[in-house]
Amino acid sequence: MRPDTPAENVDHPAEAARLERTAARYPEDAEALLLQAAAHLELAGDRPAATALYDRLLSSADALETPHLVRALKASNLWEYGHEAEARAIIDGVRTASPRDPAPWVIVAESLESHDELEAAQETFTEGAALLLTDVPEPPYSTHPLLFGRHRVRRMLGVSHDEWDTLADTLHSSSVSLDELHDPKRVWSLGSDNPAELEAEISRLRAELGAYREALSRPFPVAVLHWPEGELAELVGAYASLAVEYPSHEEHLATIEGSLRELAASGTPNLGIVTGTVPSYEAFAASEGASPGDVDLLPQYATTLAARGRAVVWPPQRGASCWCGSGDSYGDCHGRTEA
Repeated sequence: MRPDTPAENVDHPAEAARLERTAARYPEDAEALLLQAAAHLELAGDRPAATALYDRLLSSADALETPHLVRALKASNLWEYGHEAEARAIIDGVRTASPRDPAPWVIVAESLESHDELEAAQETFTEGAALLLTDVPEPPYSTHPLLFGRHRVRRMLGVSHDEWDTLADTLHSSSVSLDELHDPKRVWSLGSDNPAELEAEISRLRAELGAYREALSRPFPVAVLHWPEGELAELVGAYASLAVEYPSHEEHLATIEGSLRELAASGTPNLGIVTGTVPSYEAFAASEGASPGDVDLLPQYATTLAARGRAVVWPPQRGASCWCGSGDSYGDCHGRTEA
């Protein structure tokens, strides 16, 4: 999640510089760290410097995990300091690329919305929803902002509810409905002298604040640790005490899928998978002053990877490859429903 603390409360340039230094120390996490650094630069008002970081990522020799996200963030940033034509061109490119990640769709749609391009914003939100949510039985947590943003824009346009708007209403957990929160005719406190209207608006704002706090309390997914077959063999070979935790690679994969399905069934949102490597795990153990053979260290390692932006959303989007690395689609691999 991008930082949102006002510039007067945080030294954003210093935080950006710290993140850049950290990225140099941990190149495997550079993409996520530099995106956070760019967000701090945007909050500091140094939008050209933020653009330079986005360009640095896009011109990197290393393949990006989320290239469409980087382009979307760059477009949003460019538009904010007068580069509208370039921003529009990038937004068109993101939409044409049809990314399977909801985040780029949300960012470019919200950029259009913030510049009063409501029809284009609605079209963008709808394109993303149609791509990612058609024939999906339960919208993944990561797609909720796509539905909520679409609902908001459509309320501002005054169009009638459709099935996705109704779904957004269902997914919204606040005590104040989305229809009320997104009502373009809301009476804001600064514009009213009526105590009843003021009290109603305060209730709405509290509900919105609660929703934001809930989102901020889950800045990264509840992540389950995955070891590729070669890494797992190396890990267990070096630390025999972990063989009890990982009797075989096949069982390891089945345990991951089963654990995630249980979490989903219990109502836990925002689930993900992080992939470990032995060198990274050993470095983490050393930083914690612990032995890599300590089973209790594994969930801490998974949480750290998730906090560094290494988690991929579970379940994968419709038609996407399986998280296990088999190369098959998720639906034909671990996503198969047992008869």
